[in-house]
Amino acid sequence: QSPTLQVGRVFSSLTLSAPVQITYPPDGTDRLFVVEQSGRIKVFPNDPGVTTTKTFLDLSTVVTYGGEEGLLGMAFHPSYATNGYFYVFYSAQSPRRSVVARYKVSADPDVANPANPVIVLTVDQPYENHKGGQIAFGPDGMLYVPLGDGGSGGDPMNLAQNTNDLRGKILRLDVDHTDPGLAYAVPDDNPFVGVAGARGEIWALGLRNPWRMSFDRLAHTLWVGDVG
Repeated sequence: QSPTLQVGRVFSSLTLSAPVQITYPPDGTDRLFVVEQSGRIKVFPNDPGVTTTKTFLDLSTVVTYGGEEGLLGMAFHPSYATNGYFYVFYSAQSPRRSVVARYKVSADPDVANPANPVIVLTVDQPYENHKGGQIAFGPDGMLYVPLGDGGSGGDPMNLAQNTNDLRGKILRLDVDHTDPGLAYAVPDDNPFVGVAGARGEIWALGLRNPWRMSFDRLAHTLWVGDVG
């Protein structure tokens, strides 16, 4: 039997611009964070009567915004309450690329420190669409990064099935450790570790544009919205 669902407006007094994600930190503060595709992250109390937001982080001068590009995802480190780390996924230009970066909160819990980000991963992008975007930490503590097939239509570069390319994949990264030359470590139990001609970061392949994804908090199943 299908459940009965209802839709209602909760935060009726807030003004947001191109929101693509709403999330919250694992710190018990009962605050909500909204990722705006244009490059800003807003924060506000989890209260239906709230009328204003604060800007937690403004990356609008770094992010390329338009179409399927922009600030597309945010994930708090599982130990955010003690280390203050969070990760963002965004589009940038010159060259066109997707970037995963780590930032840290400032002494003010509602304001991030915009200086000295750690660039975890950069992937060149040939076209302006199919970027993926919603990064997430799994129950195993690993960071999962979805990447589209590079764009255009029909995967003209045959990237999604190419195990020597990160595009068209979901990556699984250990951001608490580093391998030589990388800002992360490749988990030993990733499926393509040790496979000749394959990138060890790959956890799943053959995707077009894994735009949104989320872990089921009870079953630990990963649900992915692959556009198209």
